[in-house]
Amino acid sequence: MRFSRSSGILLHFTSLPGGYGIGDFGPSAYEFADFLSAAGQKLWQVLPLNPTGYGDSPYQCFSAFAGNSLLISLEHLYDQGLLQKSDLDPSQLQPSSADLVDYGSVIDFKMAILQRAAKVFFADGTHAHHAAFDDFCEKQRPWLDDYALFMACKDAHQGVTWTSWDPEIRSREAHAISAWSEKLAPRLKAYKFWQFEFFQQWEGLKTYCQQRGIRFMGDMPIYVAHDSADVWAHPELFYLDPQGRPSVVSGVPPDYFSATGQLWGNPIYRWDLLAASGYKWWVERFRASLALFDFVRLDHFRGFESYWEVPGGETTAIHGHWVKGPGEEFLRVLQSAFGDLPIVAENLGVITPPVENMRRQFGLPGMSLLQFAFGNDPQGPSFRPHNYNRDVVAYTGGHDNDTTVGWWSSSGAGDSTRTPEDVRKEHDFARAYLNLHNDSEINWVMITAVMASVADVAIVPLQDVLGLGSSARMNLPGTVSGNWRWRYRPGVLDSDLSARLRSLVDLYDR
Repeated sequence: MRFSRSSGILLHFTSLPGGYGIGDFGPSAYEFADFLSAAGQKLWQVLPLNPTGYGDSPYQCFSAFAGNSLLISLEHLYDQGLLQKSDLDPSQLQPSSADLVDYGSVIDFKMAILQRAAKVFFADGTHAHHAAFDDFCEKQRPWLDDYALFMACKDAHQGVTWTSWDPEIRSREAHAISAWSEKLAPRLKAYKFWQFEFFQQWEGLKTYCQQRGIRFMGDMPIYVAHDSADVWAHPELFYLDPQGRPSVVSGVPPDYFSATGQLWGNPIYRWDLLAASGYKWWVERFRASLALFDFVRLDHFRGFESYWEVPGGETTAIHGHWVKGPGEEFLRVLQSAFGDLPIVAENLGVITPPVENMRRQFGLPGMSLLQFAFGNDPQGPSFRPHNYNRDVVAYTGGHDNDTTVGWWSSSGAGDSTRTPEDVRKEHDFARAYLNLHNDSEINWVMITAVMASVADVAIVPLQDVLGLGSSARMNLPGTVSGNWRWRYRPGVLDSDLSARLRSLVDLYDR
């Protein structure tokens, strides 16, 4: 796949401003689309849009197919007559910082209102969208029924992991599925309605963006969460013990993010059984993702060539080992199903020649992060713009990085991977390479470097456009709390900012 020469912004929906504690598909999303258009940006990259679970992480979701109900716009529900004006009173939400999402209070506040909207929808037998809802439920039945029942049962069990549910529904015995479906029928209908509304609102926003020449790049994690409808409904596809717990889990070995590696904890796929089915589950997952997005960033692409497997019960990823993945056969199946694959391969970390050969064989663009170009990373030379190829998506940094200003301001003290001396050398090299004379402009100098490069696509996190420090960091790998919370403030995306970005687009033909 080849992109046309273009640029875009990385911003997850939860980071949009608004009065309800979390960004969503409401007015702020449309305002951001207008900003992108004014700034000449053609791509809006987002993180996974699935319903978040453990740690509020978009990479640990309750379903690989469902949408996150917290992203549903209350204003749009009001416009449909499903809410009252009083429901839109943000004073009901516990006070919190305008810069951060307080997930606990947001979930309590927003889910209660969404429940009211569902009751109104089903109480009004003449609502204009009932036929569309029925059609949606029928078309999405292969995943929607399992997801709705999973979430309703999870609510009925006070939110505990499915392995702690009543034994019969935990093991999906047929009579238990029937009994719990009947017992929880109103809750199942609510969960299905929220999915219907999520996808309706998404299509409206996507159309608005398409009309302005903006395409979406989504994100597909390689793994799914253990506490998910996917694993509960298809336990045979994962390495689990008799109690349903993962016998081996995912992670990555020690690298520049962590001296002990990253222990993700997701269950590992039974690739042998997936292959025997023609990778049916994966094909359907891709089908669903490509229906949402124009392009997909395939997270941890190297795991399809070889993946790091850690015994269940380990507390770090140190004691893992590499296991061969499905490789070229898997990608050939996807190519047969979808043709030219609109995939960006996340090829960061411990990348071997076989991984890169597989990526190039299928014409998949890779990634390059400029923050990694000047330090001790063995891949550092490949992250320097003079070594780029066109088939790369160039970033100043990604969602797992500190912001550019935060990275530049770090002293290295207490960092297991960068000492103060490392930081000094890194800065000296970066100043010389980037011709940097004013440290306060580091974010714009970095933005200019990726925009000027030969890379077909340049992507910049909004935090770098705004010149924000470490307090705006989205995620710190290896930590389980305090992540995914940053939001930008209303009014910061002014005409001067869009004009500055537009000038780079014009200057470098993006």
